[in-house]
Amino acid sequence: MAIRTHTWIPHLVLLIGVVIFVFPIYLAFVGSTHDAATIARGDLPLTIGPNLVENYTQALTDNTGVRVRSTPALAMMRNSLYMALFIAIGKIAISVLSAFAVVFFAFPGRMFFFWMIFITLMLPVEVRMIPTYEVVSNLGMMDTFGGLTIPLIASATATLLFRQFFLTVPDELVDAAMIDGAGPMRFFWAVLLPLSTNTVAALFVIQFVYGWNQYLWPLIVTTSRGAETIVIGIVRMIGSGETQTDWHLIMAVAMLALIPPVLVIVLMQRWFVKGLTDSDK
Repeated sequence: MAIRTHTWIPHLVLLIGVVIFVFPIYLAFVGSTHDAATIARGDLPLTIGPNLVENYTQALTDNTGVRVRSTPALAMMRNSLYMALFIAIGKIAISVLSAFAVVFFAFPGRMFFFWMIFITLMLPVEVRMIPTYEVVSNLGMMDTFGGLTIPLIASATATLLFRQFFLTVPDELVDAAMIDGAGPMRFFWAVLLPLSTNTVAALFVIQFVYGWNQYLWPLIVTTSRGAETIVIGIVRMIGSGETQTDWHLIMAVAMLALIPPVLVIVLMQRWFVKGLTDSDK
C-alpha cells in the first residue's frame, strides 16, 4: 500500500500543477469566443461561445473592435516571427563562432575575452538599455528592423553552452581531422557543427522564445504601427479603462501569440532536451 501511495502522490501533485497553470489559458480562450458585452457584464461562462470564428477572423485580418482600433494580428505575428528568427539564428551564429575561437585557437588573451563575455551575464538588460538606445538612435536605426533585432543578437549564455560542449570533443578527433588535411573552417563545418546539432536545436528553442517574448526593447525602439510586435500590440490594445477595451479581441490575439512558440517547443522538444543534457557531458 505504501508503494502505491508513493506512486500516485507525485502524479496528483503534477496534475494539480497542470490545472493551475492551464486554467487561466483556458479561461482566456473561452473569453476569446464570446462577445465584448458578455465579458463586460462579468457573465463569462466556462464553455466555448458562439463567436469563435468571428473573433479570430476579425483579430487576424482587421483587429478593429467597437472601442479600440489596432494592427491586424497577422501583421504583428509576422513582425514577431521575423524578429524571433533573426535573433535566434544570429545568436547561434555569433555564439558558435565565438566558442569555436575560444576553445580551438590559442591566441593571447583568449580567456580574458571569454570572461569578458561571461561577465555580461551579470548585467541585466535594463542596465544596457540606455547606452544601447543611444547607439541605435545615433545610427538612425530607430523604428527599423535592424534596430529592433541587431542589439539583441549577442548571447553570453549561448557562447558558454557551446564552449562547454566543444570542450567534450576528443583531441583525437581534432588530430584526425588535421591528418586528413582539414583546415580550421573545414573542421568546423564538416565535423564540429554536425556534432553540435542537438545543442543548436536547444539554443534555437530558447532564443526563439526569448525573441518572440521581447517587450521592453521593442517598446522603446519602435513607434509606428507597422513595426509592432505581437506583445507590444496586445498591450496597446488595452484602453484607458474597462469600458474602453475589447477584451474578446485581446484574448483572441493573446491566444494567437501562444501558437508559434508552443509549436517550436513541441516540435523540437526531443532535440531541446538532448541538447541541454549533452552539453553537460
